[in-house]
Amino acid sequence: MSYFDDKTILITGGTGSFGNIFVKSLLQEENPHSIRIYSRGELLQYEMEKKIQDERLRFLIGDVRDKERLSRAMNGVDIVVHAAALKQVPACEYNPIEAVKTNINGAINIIDAALDNNVERMIALSTDKAVHPVNLYGSTKMVAEKLFVQGNAYRGFNRDTKFSCVRYGNVLGSRGSVIPLFLEQKKTGCITITDERMTRFWLTLEEGVNFVRRCIPLMNGGEIFIPKIPSMRIVDLAQAIATEAEVEIVGIRPGEKLHEILITEDEARHTKEYANYFVIEPELKFWKKSDGNDGKKLPEGFRYTSNTNAQQLSINELKSMIRSLSS
Repeated sequence: MSYFDDKTILITGGTGSFGNIFVKSLLQEENPHSIRIYSRGELLQYEMEKKIQDERLRFLIGDVRDKERLSRAMNGVDIVVHAAALKQVPACEYNPIEAVKTNINGAINIIDAALDNNVERMIALSTDKAVHPVNLYGSTKMVAEKLFVQGNAYRGFNRDTKFSCVRYGNVLGSRGSVIPLFLEQKKTGCITITDERMTRFWLTLEEGVNFVRRCIPLMNGGEIFIPKIPSMRIVDLAQAIATEAEVEIVGIRPGEKLHEILITEDEARHTKEYANYFVIEPELKFWKKSDGNDGKKLPEGFRYTSNTNAQQLSINELKSMIRSLSS
């Protein structure tokens, strides 16, 4: 029997790129009782309902800023997947208060609503930009991670809710991906990149969805799960998309890094390594220390960064991944 069988699942921001793939995979491969899509956009919900016609789907209009609506939406829910966020770096820089209201205040509302409804498990999607953040988006996600980890300390003795996070890098094919921009620029014969040294962690939407699905049954509450994923160089991605195009270096943008980090040296001290993923364990009183037999300790000074990652995608591998988007 699958962990998701007969469960009621709520996905915040469920009409986004992640939500669409996550819902399809659950409906096709698992047997949930129902899936609630919680989001602000009625048009996107209408389009999703037309595309995925399944009587187990429920569409709820609501905003994570609205605690009362969230609490009503979570009534009777077993699992919450929190994917709603303001994600565009420039938009968050220009609208910082709005980013805080959604990404931080929204996280607080999620925690309160989940506790009040005794939700079984709540897992939040995070990003490598939350590590040593240099922009507001990354900063809000860093705070949200800490809120969800510490949310386990709020459940007390009469609630069973567990909170955890999943942290990963850039997602191929998501709305924020650079690929659509490069494909459009390809028509002009010139692709712009900010710095030829730049690297990024890279995974497909399907890989991100499958990882979240694997992590939910593993949760004890308080972990940050990190998949082992490849990295790529931006110049290689540009060449994979438009081999003949001229490349123009335009300079690094405000709030942008040369390389991304998924695990810092300080986090590595309380991180366990498994075959295909890492788990950052919390250093907090509510956490029950593991016996040391499940997972391997990382060496002192370990850092998981996009430029030193042993898994680097070649141009041919990038071409194959890009072709899979249109297939």
